[in-house]
Amino acid sequence: MGLLSNRVDRESLKPGDHIYSWRSAYIYAHHGIYVGNDEVIHFTRRGQEVGTGTVLDILLVSSGPTRTCVPCETCIPPLEGLGVVSSCLNCFLGGGILYRFEYAVSHALFLAKARGGTCTLAVSDEGEAVVHRANYLLNNGFGCYNVFKNNCEDFAIYCKTGQLVLESSMGQSGQAVSIIGGPLAAVLSTTLRLVTTNIYGRAATSVVMYCVSRYAADIGVRKDAVKVSAEDLTRRLAIGALQVIEPSLPALPSSVS
Repeated sequence: MGLLSNRVDRESLKPGDHIYSWRSAYIYAHHGIYVGNDEVIHFTRRGQEVGTGTVLDILLVSSGPTRTCVPCETCIPPLEGLGVVSSCLNCFLGGGILYRFEYAVSHALFLAKARGGTCTLAVSDEGEAVVHRANYLLNNGFGCYNVFKNNCEDFAIYCKTGQLVLESSMGQSGQAVSIIGGPLAAVLSTTLRLVTTNIYGRAATSVVMYCVSRYAADIGVRKDAVKVSAEDLTRRLAIGALQVIEPSLPALPSSVS
């Protein structure tokens, strides 16, 4: 664990750890909760890890490795209609490297992490509570998958903290914020060229704006994040009190699961 990498060994994992592995040349990462006994519970789009429902799927599929559609014998088949699945650690990693998401990091460390989706200022609950939420949602679902509002990182962060962003177009995913925050910061810095004419000054302004957007969107400082039990969450989903719009999924190559 450190400034440049959150890479860990399997032997150091504990039940309740939020883990992830980078995919497609570090374009995105897939997140999940390690619950012990070599099992990881994670959120997908109807069982598909690559299933953002946006044009990003074309890029992710074309640049990513070929993944088998047949799970190993130890993995639990997903329940019909539920995006939360259980996999063995090997299948979750898919040949990638194991990383652990950091919680309760300092403000300095958070800002120093240039890539979102690796750490948060928020404090994690105890491992037992984290595992309970993950197992409960495995059997009851986590709503519809949405890359910007309700994705695998949002699921893992909720399991770790019990907090949700209920009324916003953006969830608590640092990865999604990075996707939007980078281009937005570049655009805003360009509009400020009359104030900052030097190219290095514009670059510095862009970096500052990007960092500010990541900080403001972090679950650890957001005022619109509320504590919700897993039981209450699924009740709200059942009665329609909490809804996430699922985007239409573009056609994918038949070889991709």
